[in-house]
Amino acid sequence: MSTLSTTESAGQRTQNLARPGRIKWGRIGAYILLVLFAIVYVGPLLMLVNTSLKTLPDFMKSATSLPTSLNFQNFADAWSKANFPLYMTNTLIYTVSATVIYLITAVFVAFPISRGYVKGSGLLLTLYVIALFLPVALIPQFQLMLSLGLYNNPVGYIMLFLVNPIGIVILVNYIKTLPMDLDEAAAMDGCGYFRFVTSIVFPLIQPALATVAVLHAIGIWNELILPTIYLTNKDYYPITRGMIVFQGVYGSNWPTLAAAVLIMTLPMLVIFLVLQRYIVSGLTAGAVKG
Repeated sequence: MSTLSTTESAGQRTQNLARPGRIKWGRIGAYILLVLFAIVYVGPLLMLVNTSLKTLPDFMKSATSLPTSLNFQNFADAWSKANFPLYMTNTLIYTVSATVIYLITAVFVAFPISRGYVKGSGLLLTLYVIALFLPVALIPQFQLMLSLGLYNNPVGYIMLFLVNPIGIVILVNYIKTLPMDLDEAAAMDGCGYFRFVTSIVFPLIQPALATVAVLHAIGIWNELILPTIYLTNKDYYPITRGMIVFQGVYGSNWPTLAAAVLIMTLPMLVIFLVLQRYIVSGLTAGAVKG
């Protein structure tokens, strides 16, 4: 009887799973939700692309209609008129240098905290988490930059991005997933601290490094307030500050302005697409473990 009842219950479960209503409506709901999210996130980007491919007369006739012809001249005009070569070069220097320096220093800070090699490591990690919710102290920061002679200085501007609490939190929690046996084996083999971190820890935390690098680089690339405050020389402007100047001069030419925004967005989009397979694993391990 028990075997028969087990067989009947298994058959009922199979029939319930085979009912097309539940599975079908669940999938339809999931697809509808995904489409809505895609419209919210991708819709503005598609509108931007649509605008950038129009001529100014076509845009003035109908801002939302499809372009009658593909006008790629807007990108050439935006590149030359917005002084993109200079601004893009400055932004690349700021972003690459600040991100590389930050990643190297952040790992050497996160590793001893994650292993508990420093006193009060739990308190330090808590302070970094609290720092995520604190606003930037612009007035003391501005006074410090003035007193150090770093105002309107590219070096001083880069130094503003060498502290980022979210990167430390992600790295600390990701390094905690590495087995402690690695530390003991390296110590028994006579491996020094610096060599251990550079040759063993760095290769093993590549997903976390990619995640922190993308988040940090996007933050620097899109930063607008800090260059407006600390960089007054046009030769030092990043792309965001240069876009304000371009918008003030060519703000009525919406197709060219849309093309300029796409040019500014393209590098970070490419980096995200290249590193996206690392970002998910880096964020999940860095957020859940700890």
